[in-house]
Amino acid sequence: MPSFHLRPATPEDAAALLAIYRPYVLHTAITFEYDVPTLSEFTRRVEATLRTHPYLVAEQAGELLGYAYAAPFHVRAAYQWAAESTIYLRQDQRGNGLGPQLYGALERVLAAQNVLNCNACIALPQAEDATLTQASVRFHQRMGYTLVGQFHQVGYKFDRWYHMVWMEKALGAHTVPPAPFLPFPQIAEQVPALLASVTTRPFPSGAGAGAEASWKR
Repeated sequence: MPSFHLRPATPEDAAALLAIYRPYVLHTAITFEYDVPTLSEFTRRVEATLRTHPYLVAEQAGELLGYAYAAPFHVRAAYQWAAESTIYLRQDQRGNGLGPQLYGALERVLAAQNVLNCNACIALPQAEDATLTQASVRFHQRMGYTLVGQFHQVGYKFDRWYHMVWMEKALGAHTVPPAPFLPFPQIAEQVPALLASVTTRPFPSGAGAGAEASWKR
């Protein structure tokens, strides 16, 4: 199977990233966003993320297959060791094993920033339908995340109400005091080595079949 390459995203990737995101906005409740962002708005989001947290892309023969990024869990200073994670794959890349490798790479970079908690906010259907399944929850369970809370009927899209859950995973030991949080630019030189273990690795046969959609409220 063809190999792929992981690297940090750049603002110049925004158009390709937006093309991956667009069908999730238009046709699913995986994201609770109603309207597809403009290219300028999406570029701004990429730039804002890279100032503090990783934004990774999976690339094959010059084409982007998917992306994963993290954001501050909350703006208050005491939360700086926690991050919220997100992943989106191109529609034709779901279920081929890319998701676990891309998400695992994101966790490794976050750990290098001394992030200790990785949190995922996931839309949950009252009953699975064409717009939303429980694949995201199942994926996170396989990645070692545990359910920590559920909010009921908090999202309305496509004439139906959706629940939302939080799942979390510890990336390191909670020492006192913790090592300082390192913004993404400060560890930029380490990133190629952190990604080397998955860069150019073929997708495992049958790995994570059906699980890699995307995960973000």
